[in-house]
Amino acid sequence: MNSVAVIGLGYTGLPLAREACRAGMRVTGIDENPSVTASLNSGRSHVPDVTDADLAAMLDDGFRASVDESPLAEASVAVICVPTPLDDTGGPDLSHVRRAASALGDRLKPGTLVVLESTSFPGTTDDVVRDIVEQASGLSAGTDFSLAFSPERIDPGNQTFGVRNTPRVVGGCTRRCTTVAADFFRRLCDRVVEAGSAREAELAKLLENTYRNVNIALVNELAVAARALGVDVWEALDCARTKPFGFQEFRPGPGVGGHCIPVDPVYLTHWARTGGTPLRLVELSQEVNAGMPAHVVRRAEHLLKERGTALGEARVLLVGVTYKRNSTDLRATPAAAIVRLMRQSGTDVTYHDPFVDAWSPDGEPVQRSVDALAAAKDADLTILVQDHDAVPLDRLPEYARLLLDTRGRLRGTRAHQL
Repeated sequence: MNSVAVIGLGYTGLPLAREACRAGMRVTGIDENPSVTASLNSGRSHVPDVTDADLAAMLDDGFRASVDESPLAEASVAVICVPTPLDDTGGPDLSHVRRAASALGDRLKPGTLVVLESTSFPGTTDDVVRDIVEQASGLSAGTDFSLAFSPERIDPGNQTFGVRNTPRVVGGCTRRCTTVAADFFRRLCDRVVEAGSAREAELAKLLENTYRNVNIALVNELAVAARALGVDVWEALDCARTKPFGFQEFRPGPGVGGHCIPVDPVYLTHWARTGGTPLRLVELSQEVNAGMPAHVVRRAEHLLKERGTALGEARVLLVGVTYKRNSTDLRATPAAAIVRLMRQSGTDVTYHDPFVDAWSPDGEPVQRSVDALAAAKDADLTILVQDHDAVPLDRLPEYARLLLDTRGRLRGTRAHQL
C-alpha cells in the first residue's frame, strides 16, 4: 500500500494526501480543476489547513497533482474525496462520486483498496460506488479488490485536531475489506475504529453532523421564544452549562453554514424518506435553522423602525461574514442569506471581516469596510454576525449607532440581542 491516489484535492483530500506523504507513501492527487493542480504543483496551497511549507515538503516527497486520471492504474490505494453537494432541487448530488468511481473502475487493478470518504447516505458505497466500479473493471469487491467507507472528520481551522489524531471510522463491504482499510489508515491515524459495515460508517458520519444541526436548532428556537417572552436565553444557557453531566452546550446564532451542517442532514432525510421512515425532528431542525437569517432581518427591521428608519432606507454594516469564527471559510455562510434578504428591501449593505478581502454573494459584490469602528459609526445599524477575535468587539458599542448582536458576545452593553 505504498502507492496512493487521492481523487479530489479540496479541504478533505489535500490533508489526507499530506498525511500519506508523511507516512512515506508515494502520493498522486487527481483533481478535475486544472487551476487547482497547477497551483499545487507550483507550491501554492488553496487549503488553509495545508500550508505552503507543508506542500513544499509533499512535493519534495514526490507528490504530484494531475487532471490526468491515468495514475489511477498504478495505485494500490485509491481514496475518493470529491464533493457531495446538493443539486438544483435541494437533493443529494452524487455526480462527482459517480464520475470518480467510473474513472477508477476503468483503470482498477486487482488487489487495490478503494475507499470512499465523501459524505453520503447509507448504501452509497455498496449500491453506487461498488456497482460502478465492478461494471467498469470486471472485478468483484471483496474478492478482487477491497472497498470501504471512511468518513472525513475535517474541522477547518482546528489547530488541535487533524487527520493524525482524530479517530478514524472504517467500514468495509466485507469484513476483509474493513480489515484491509483499517490497516491502511493505521499508518495515517493514531486510532482506527472498525464499524460493522460501510452502511454503519456512512450513518455515523451523518449522525455526527445532524446531532449538531438538531441541537443548534433547539437553542435557536429557544432564543427567538425567550426574547419574545422576556427571558435572557444567554443567561439560561450559562446556567445550564454548569451541569457537569447530561448537557452539552450549543449557542444560538444567525443560522448554520459550512460544508457539513447545511448539507449532511439532507442526505440523511433523503435516505430515510426513500426508505419510508421520515425523520421529522431532523426535517424540522433544518427548517428552524434555515429561517434564522430571516429572523435576523426582522429584528433589524424592528430596531430600525423604532429609530424612525425604514430597512430599505438604512445603511447596514455586517461584522464578520464567514460561517465560522477566525476562519476564511464562506461556504454556505448565513451572512449571504442576510444580504440577499436585505437587498430585496433595498438596504445599503457593507461588511467588515479581517479574513475576507472580497465577497460577492450571488455574484454581486458587497462593499468592504476596512475599519470596523469607523464603519459602525457611519452605519444606521451594525449587525455582529461572526465574532472573530481580530475584530475590536468590545469597542463596537461605543461607535455603533445601533447594534444587533447575534452571537451573545456583547451582553451587558447597549447592544441588542438576537
